[in-house]
Amino acid sequence: MDTDQIKAEALDAIGAAATLEALETERVRLLGKQGQVTALLKTLGGMTHEQRQTEGPRINGLREAVSTAIAARKAALEGAALEARLPSERIDLSLPAPETPRGSVHPVSQVMDELAEIFADMGFAVATGPEIEDDWHNFTALNIPETHPARAMHDTFYFPDQMARDGKSMLLRTHTSPVQIRTMQSQQPPIRIIAPGRVYRSDSDATHTPMFHQIEGLVIDRGIHLGHLKWTLETFLKAFFERDDIVLRLRPSYFPFTEPSAEVDVGFTWTNGRRILGGSEGWMELLGSGMVHPRVIRACGLDPDDYSGFAFGVGVDRLAMLKYGMDDLRAFFDGDLRWLRHYGFSALDVPTLSGGVGA
Repeated sequence: MDTDQIKAEALDAIGAAATLEALETERVRLLGKQGQVTALLKTLGGMTHEQRQTEGPRINGLREAVSTAIAARKAALEGAALEARLPSERIDLSLPAPETPRGSVHPVSQVMDELAEIFADMGFAVATGPEIEDDWHNFTALNIPETHPARAMHDTFYFPDQMARDGKSMLLRTHTSPVQIRTMQSQQPPIRIIAPGRVYRSDSDATHTPMFHQIEGLVIDRGIHLGHLKWTLETFLKAFFERDDIVLRLRPSYFPFTEPSAEVDVGFTWTNGRRILGGSEGWMELLGSGMVHPRVIRACGLDPDDYSGFAFGVGVDRLAMLKYGMDDLRAFFDGDLRWLRHYGFSALDVPTLSGGVGA
């Protein structure tokens, strides 16, 4: 049987296939391992060079014609099957749509947004600064002397090959306080800012990580006193934890950049074996604060006899742990999607004071 006759019969059989199953049977009969066209292709190996030059193009042309016809018939049958299904099928638009995969807001980002919302309502602006700082902004301007432990190599990440203008190594900022310095240098009082951001210290355990998030607040104006500080902290914590029974206790402490300085404890109560912020059954240290040291004000080009102010700082990760019941700081940075699905927030859960900052 010559290739032209095989081609004609094959194309007739393919065109007559009424179903996809019948078409598949024809494909196997023609192009399968034991197929008719496949058998012809196998004969090329036993031909002479002259015979292959003549028969090769004819047999390969047959294979291509059969393959093309099968593909075209398959597309036609599938299209016909779809057309037949469409009139008989309906979509019930009243059924709920299947849930699609979606991202979530990390608890740290959520808490950052909550804090920004609270302090914006109190008249604070958000200020930012570089994470790679020089020694002067990170230490010297904040009244931290050369002998302070925070300057030690084991506590701070330095860049030995990157020097500032004063010849000292650049470093990863250990707090967001340099933002306070830069703000006081760049604008005149009154100043009311919060400085959220990443900070770095050489420390790692269940409650400390080498990189963590901090938010600091600064107010500089005439006539600022400790009463303003206490009211600001009470208002902030009541709004953040969404409880009116938040009680604060200020204990004298020491920070180089504030004088006087105070550690702020917040009262808690025991509920079902857990500490819940609110009340005063016990006390938990939460943040540091104080009146801005006159030397810091003077280092920024302001007159401490004319201006005074207060500052405070707290770990954002710690606030998230206390509010949302997380027990290990390291989980914030593990990248575990199971943890994030449990604690993460919907992108639509935008914090608002009217709807609740933790909504």
